[in-house]
Amino acid sequence: MSFPLLVTLIVFILIFILRMPIAIGMLSASACYFLVKGGDLSLIVNQVMNTYYTNYVIIAVPLFIFTANVMNTGKITDMIFTFAGGLAGRMRGALGHVNILASLIFSGMTGSAIADAAGLGKIEIAAMKEDGYDAEFACAITAASATIGPIFPPSIPLVIYAMLSSTSVGALFMGGMIPAVLLALFLMVYVAIIAKKRNYPRGEKIVWKTFLRFSLRALPALLTPVILLVGIYTGVMTPTEAGAIAGLYAILVSVVAYKAMGLDDLLEVVKTSIKDIGATSIMIGAAAVISYIVAREQLAANIANWILNITTNKATFLILVNVFILILGMFMDTSTIQLVFVPILIPVASTLGINMIHFGLVVTFNMMVGLSTPPFGMLLFITAGISGTPLKGIMREIIWPL
Repeated sequence: MSFPLLVTLIVFILIFILRMPIAIGMLSASACYFLVKGGDLSLIVNQVMNTYYTNYVIIAVPLFIFTANVMNTGKITDMIFTFAGGLAGRMRGALGHVNILASLIFSGMTGSAIADAAGLGKIEIAAMKEDGYDAEFACAITAASATIGPIFPPSIPLVIYAMLSSTSVGALFMGGMIPAVLLALFLMVYVAIIAKKRNYPRGEKIVWKTFLRFSLRALPALLTPVILLVGIYTGVMTPTEAGAIAGLYAILVSVVAYKAMGLDDLLEVVKTSIKDIGATSIMIGAAAVISYIVAREQLAANIANWILNITTNKATFLILVNVFILILGMFMDTSTIQLVFVPILIPVASTLGINMIHFGLVVTFNMMVGLSTPPFGMLLFITAGISGTPLKGIMREIIWPL
């Protein structure tokens, strides 16, 4: 390791320990590298701007963020929750199943675990607590089910991975469908076992006429993932165009179909989206500079050689990646993991002949599990914050769903 790279690493670790914003930390560490190396600081600007101008896939990310914020403001989340309740029916622990089903449906529109937990989560946790469920269990299931979002299409992390690995977004979306559905089924089995053990209440019996009425009211919202996925898989729309159409459709549904959004609400959504998009964009730009430094120092090649000296077995490598990403996820934000560490692992996976679609899903899944894993677990903090539930109890309940 060269001296400039060592200085960069030390600065980055110090900023991480001091809990400064990660994007600022990456840019500061990069600036230190160029100062020690004697390079031109304008290279930082060049790398950031090249990333924005040469990767059109990035545009899909802010569009999906905007779509998620529109859905949280309008009545779309309410409609999805009501529809999922009709599907669960008289099952014991019905609201737990509703929580999972609603997350699966909502994730097909936003692709964001944070949006799912913050939007639907508030409704889900309140309803479960009111119906007699333990608050800690309600928060844990909400956090666990929210991790399905970035695996089921569309997915913001998968879009970013596609940018990093030059992989087809459509193929990644298609690959994530079955794993996400299986995750939902396994979580529902867990809920069924706990509901029987703790004697949680059954859902209300809903006659077909009532369920049909719920379905018709929810239909405009439910059409969102259909429009997105059909448009992308038929080649009619690119993921970026699909994100724009989803945002526009979400506005139309909220304003026209549900009459739940006015001009003031829309302006607030725009403000919130600008803040979210700004934070994400800075992170992506800062990661581009780190990637340039990694390439310049041949760090990825050196790590690849080191890993290949340990093992050339695909399964062993994937197990190591699972453990590595999961441990990182316990302490670090998923954006940092994806933008700093994953680009180093991609060349190794490619050298071993691992399918890039498979590798992307493995990495994304472990990052999402990290979102719900103590001690950092951002989803745990979100669910605790919106429900006023002690974090310690949520951490105890989340262990088995993970």
